[in-house]
Amino acid sequence: MKQETEVREFERFSDEILKKYKVPGFAMGLAKDGELCYEKEFGHRDMEAELPLSADTVFGVGSITKAFTATSILQLQENGKLSVKDHVTKFLPEFRTPNEEYTKQMTIHHLLTHTSGLPPLLTLIAAIKRSMEKDPKFGEDQQESPLDAIREIDTYKELMDSIANTEFALLGEPGTEFSYSNDAYALLGAIIERVSGMPYEQYVQENILEPAGMHNSGFHYKTMNGHEDIAVLYNMREQDGEEIVFRSNNPWDAPAMRAAGFLKSTVNDMLKFTEIIRNSGEVGNVRILSPESVELMTTPHIKCGHGSYYGYGLNIIPDFFGYKLIHHGGDIKGVTAQMNILPELDLTGISLANLAGAPSSKLLFSAFASQHLDKSLDASHLNVEVVDLDLESLKEFEGTFISGDGMINEFYVEDGRLHLATAGMPAVVLDPIGDDQFLLTIREMDSTIRFVRDKDKKIHRIEFVLRQIQKIEK
Repeated sequence: MKQETEVREFERFSDEILKKYKVPGFAMGLAKDGELCYEKEFGHRDMEAELPLSADTVFGVGSITKAFTATSILQLQENGKLSVKDHVTKFLPEFRTPNEEYTKQMTIHHLLTHTSGLPPLLTLIAAIKRSMEKDPKFGEDQQESPLDAIREIDTYKELMDSIANTEFALLGEPGTEFSYSNDAYALLGAIIERVSGMPYEQYVQENILEPAGMHNSGFHYKTMNGHEDIAVLYNMREQDGEEIVFRSNNPWDAPAMRAAGFLKSTVNDMLKFTEIIRNSGEVGNVRILSPESVELMTTPHIKCGHGSYYGYGLNIIPDFFGYKLIHHGGDIKGVTAQMNILPELDLTGISLANLAGAPSSKLLFSAFASQHLDKSLDASHLNVEVVDLDLESLKEFEGTFISGDGMINEFYVEDGRLHLATAGMPAVVLDPIGDDQFLLTIREMDSTIRFVRDKDKKIHRIEFVLRQIQKIEK
């Protein structure tokens, strides 16, 4: 009876939050010991036609694709085709950055862990540009588009040329600084192609999706054998001061960046993939990875946030209410996805939405906490305490921080508290928690920001949304 009450409370909680964020369609599945134990769909895969969702509805999974890329690299290592200790230039001799000394030091391990030193760059937008231009807001009705100044990236060669010809400073010696990098995973895709002798997408299809029984997954809708249960993509725009959800069923694609975030899948298929991590490399009776490779993937190699670390294509929270949580999210146009795995409890889960910015992470984390860990729906695993900072100290954190991919973050003090204004997000209040760190809430989830100081103790970067972002001096 208690379990039924918890489920009802969770579904009421989910329904309220999904309505708040105007999410058209949302699907979630949890598995215990490899068997589906909870499944729920909210809304529609197609709002206009009122078509229902199912556990076989195809959604994008965004950056969860990185876990598939890491799996591919480790398979190739098991087969003796490469080592994660190999230098990147062994397979990509044409790869260059502004710092050749650091370039020569970069290894596959550094790409997998986002520790190559590459900062956020404009390359992902350049790789998606042709798709973005098909969207109405970038169409012929506008004489000028911000995309006009960006040169398209369609191939791995163009990607590497762009990195080589862009002026930027590496964040540090490879292995010393974490900053989430789509470029790093795109380069891993190029390495997979060079080593395997087949396109990245074909390698993943033949070596992960097919043997794992993920028959409704792939990189192109047209290859899904007439499968019609596909979620329509929706987007948001401001109209008369109100956020409006509108149909925008033009999937973005980036041939040079598919290894970083362009897989499509379903709740049922993704639960099969989570088995590979939970079950030491096996799904059903098929071995996809060795236990040793899974251990490598799920090792907390580098700290990437408060109480959070990065493995290979996976985030690791060593203390999620006393358990080790392995997870990853994905977010791109028409996609917000979250994958969670608690190996100690043999619990896995996936949540998928057809709108960017949906609270998919919050709902999956809440399902784990409330239904399986006896925690409240609003419980946070972050063990932090808010501290007091005087106005003079708070003023030190004011400033503008702009990433190479155009993300502008403005910090300012108002009414005695530090605020953050970021495009596409309402301004949020930050609470100090010590050591130049602040607590904030994004899409109902508690998160942290850390201000980074240089050798002279001056703030010169922030660590935010897994990225290191540079301060702009005025």
